[in-house]
Amino acid sequence: MLLIIGASNKDWRKLLCLTIPRSRHTILIRPIRTTATRKWADVYTVVTWDQRNCGKSYSKDQNDIVLSRSLFMEDGKELTEFLLNYLSKDKLTILGHSWGSLYGANLVLEYPEYYDRFIGVGQVIDMDMNEAALKEAATEWANGDAEGMQMVERLTPEAMTLEHALLRNKILERYGYGMMRDGADYNLITTIMFNPYYSLSDWIGFLQSDMSVYLDYFLSDEFKSFSLLGRYDYQIPFYNVNGDEDYQANSILARDYFDKVNAPSKELIIMEHTTHGLLESKSENFSEILHYLVENDSN
Repeated sequence: MLLIIGASNKDWRKLLCLTIPRSRHTILIRPIRTTATRKWADVYTVVTWDQRNCGKSYSKDQNDIVLSRSLFMEDGKELTEFLLNYLSKDKLTILGHSWGSLYGANLVLEYPEYYDRFIGVGQVIDMDMNEAALKEAATEWANGDAEGMQMVERLTPEAMTLEHALLRNKILERYGYGMMRDGADYNLITTIMFNPYYSLSDWIGFLQSDMSVYLDYFLSDEFKSFSLLGRYDYQIPFYNVNGDEDYQANSILARDYFDKVNAPSKELIIMEHTTHGLLESKSENFSEILHYLVENDSN
């Protein structure tokens, strides 16, 4: 499912493709993110995408399809080619947050001819390393906290199970690094309740959707094959915007990777006192950064 917002065709200056989070919870994120992305739509055409079997793209008929890296890459390629033709554009900009940053980086590495720049937000580099780094940091946070240490010891960074993900989120919240620690700079409840793109049937579908396909995928070698380790050569500008207190997508790993990146131009922007939920908690600030990056690159 695609949502395209922005000016009329003759006024389109730029195109941003935002790949949004995996799994059925996309339907929760989409209404929230629509408010943030509308802050860009006065200048850019913004396309948001519910990827295969997520959000409004969900269908139980797809549950028997085995997910693979090649399938996701082909989906991304087909989507890009459709948008280039539909919107009469030569290039797209990919902006990806979290999983979208990992997916998007793979797309621009594989098909650089389709894109003019990549903007990774809350950049993920390698899931195994990311989860291992979180456990290492959490071990330090839990020093002297017996209950917290028991939670940390139950983490399984080598296996991205649902139990691990839920426990990780509890630990992040316990020690003040939760994704939504700082709330949002707009009303989330109103945004969800009055979003024009979601009907009652969409919410019913969300409650009835099956996450098992994606949970199986997270444990597979196919998912791990998206790792960016050892892949540093980009043919287009590479930009990262990360929170300095983001441990859900480890900002230290992202910074180390950025230092090794070779690209026509690159820039790393660190948002201070910011966790993984920067698109919600600091949407105004992020919008200013986005405008700066695109306009600076255009000049």
